[in-house]
Amino acid sequence: MASKTTAAAAWRIFSPFTLHSPCSISALNIRQCSSKLATKQDTTPKRSPFRPAVSSTHDWIGPPNPLSNLRPIVYHIPENESDLQKRLRHLRQETEDWNHDFWTKQNFSFTKEKEEFIISQLKAEGLTLRDEEGRRRSLDSEVMAVFYKGFLDTNGVRHWSYNNEWYRRNFTITMLMARVALRNIWRTVTKRNDKNNRTSTT
Repeated sequence: MASKTTAAAAWRIFSPFTLHSPCSISALNIRQCSSKLATKQDTTPKRSPFRPAVSSTHDWIGPPNPLSNLRPIVYHIPENESDLQKRLRHLRQETEDWNHDFWTKQNFSFTKEKEEFIISQLKAEGLTLRDEEGRRRSLDSEVMAVFYKGFLDTNGVRHWSYNNEWYRRNFTITMLMARVALRNIWRTVTKRNDKNNRTSTT
């Protein structure tokens, strides 16, 4: 019963999760890679060079990237962008790219190590990766739970570092957004007062 509970928990641990959520060292949600990734273990995964034209009014959100499973975002450049707005936009875009790179490498490593684990377990039982009819063999959930736990333990420090950086970046972004919002409010109030003053003098 305990082994089944562990396996079920491991399955929940390794299901996809919401964009920009931090890792949980005790319950990491691994972003599952594309099935094509397993066949490209000898090549370094790269992001598609395609980028849409930057808009002045709207952000661009694309389909999930096949390597990181994150939706790429291109932030719009507002007219008369201030230095503070530019700083915020650059940090948000840099964080998007940083997040993509982390999950691309994480998914690549996860898929590679999982494949090696399955092959080694089947080999220990005297089995090949595919049966006589060419179908791919799989391991039961109890055995796979051992791999999931081992992967979490091995990458614990890396996930902890990712969490810290994620919180640091998002705290800075939130503070910059607040400063931009306050400056916009102040600018609106100032313009309104100037307009009222001009109206009253005429």
